[in-house]
Amino acid sequence: MFDQFDLFVEHVLINYRWLFVIFFLMPISLAFDVFYYTRNWIVFKLCSAPKLHEKKIRDVQRQVKEWQESGSGRQMCTARPGWQTMSFKQAPYKSSMYKINIHLVDVLEVNVEERYVRVEPAATMGQLTATLVPLGWTLPVLPEMDDLTVGGLVMGTGIETSSHKFGLFQHICLAYEIVLSDGSIVTCSKESDPDLFYSIPWSYGTLGFLLSVKIQIIPALKYVKLEYEPVTSLKEACEVFQRQTFQKDDNQFVEGLMFSKEQGVIMTGNMTSTAEEHLVNRIGRWYKPWFFKHVQTKFNGEPRTEYIPLRDYYHRHTRSYFWEVQDIISFGNHPLFRLLLGWMMPPKVSLLKLTQIPAIKKQYEQKHVIQDLLVPIEHLRDSILKFDKAVQVYPLWLCPFKLKPEPGLVNSRTTKEEMYVDVGVYGVPKVANFKPVETTRDIEEFVRKVKGYQMLYADTYTTRTEFRKMFNHSLYDEVRTRLRCKEAFPEIYDKVKKNYKAVASEL
Repeated sequence: MFDQFDLFVEHVLINYRWLFVIFFLMPISLAFDVFYYTRNWIVFKLCSAPKLHEKKIRDVQRQVKEWQESGSGRQMCTARPGWQTMSFKQAPYKSSMYKINIHLVDVLEVNVEERYVRVEPAATMGQLTATLVPLGWTLPVLPEMDDLTVGGLVMGTGIETSSHKFGLFQHICLAYEIVLSDGSIVTCSKESDPDLFYSIPWSYGTLGFLLSVKIQIIPALKYVKLEYEPVTSLKEACEVFQRQTFQKDDNQFVEGLMFSKEQGVIMTGNMTSTAEEHLVNRIGRWYKPWFFKHVQTKFNGEPRTEYIPLRDYYHRHTRSYFWEVQDIISFGNHPLFRLLLGWMMPPKVSLLKLTQIPAIKKQYEQKHVIQDLLVPIEHLRDSILKFDKAVQVYPLWLCPFKLKPEPGLVNSRTTKEEMYVDVGVYGVPKVANFKPVETTRDIEEFVRKVKGYQMLYADTYTTRTEFRKMFNHSLYDEVRTRLRCKEAFPEIYDKVKKNYKAVASEL
């Protein structure tokens, strides 16, 4: 009897999960946002964050020293549960490690004279735009999801449609404050300990615990003038995308959405202080269509030039998590749903992860793909063809970015800047023979061959040898040796690998 009841509950949670999401997760997500933004506004207005910061980092330092005194039998990691991260990937390594509690969530300082903002690592992109844009400032690279954190974008990676001008999120960071394995607190920059400074991005907390980041800011204008250019062939898509990418003086933002192998829309944008009122589109309002659905209308004679409020533009993909929410709430873009319940969107990724039953987790792993593949822009056409053959997931997200010839785990691999493109693959594969392990490894091999990179928030099935071929570990290894990290922190690979029987014992 109990088995039948369990099966019934599992059936309901899998096939009618949208009911649980709408009537439980969405209201909780909204309540959390109201509390979080109110709390952050009060803290920032009272200027109490800098004083609290000193107290909080001393607490982290105390915990690290307690780890030392305990005999250092286990390696350290943050105590933040895996379900709280924006990545859909779980973090099983945490269960066996020594956990350090870190609660660093505030904007510490906005210095308009020297053009920087200093923030704690758990501060989010939504929090930063809410703070900076009303002051007339913004980040040169501001990744589009509200809940992405500064620490995740530094220790992992961050990209936005302005990255063809400014590079990745790490390239707008000016200094990092960090607790090392011996409990000491250091601040590093290009001028002060450049080896550590260049090794921190992509290092996934394997060199120390991030305490604050100093980030470049630039003037913000009221709107983004966004122009849409539909393309009707893969050849045209690649040509238009590359042409717009390299027009650096004209385009502050460049983005592409491919709705099939042959059909897509290339978007270019520039900030402006004025707008033609009849062309203003406040896409951030709850009743507006999901942005990717709105983009599709540009094939049907819709206006191909719009003025979008800057903050709305930055977070244009948040309400639908690009297009992932449609797999949870298939009718979420219906006008009636948007009007009545859209103000609660989106449900928190963390809550979606926390409430997954094993059957949903298994289904997600076996029938879903979330990958960002970073490839040289000259390989864009081959990449789209490769992903079409391997998974047939659409839309595809295209975002150009430049890589600099700087030291570190990810760089241009040459002595000059190189242009790359992030091909974002998010959704349910449509191919008949999709096999998550074999398909992902096949894609990873392709990315390595074209001298590209794989974002590490997603499932990674490379062996350790393959992983070290993709990412340049030379400086990272030197810094880990100098800072005596081996006993304190695992290597990056040990935190990001997908343990499919230890990747078949290195094959």
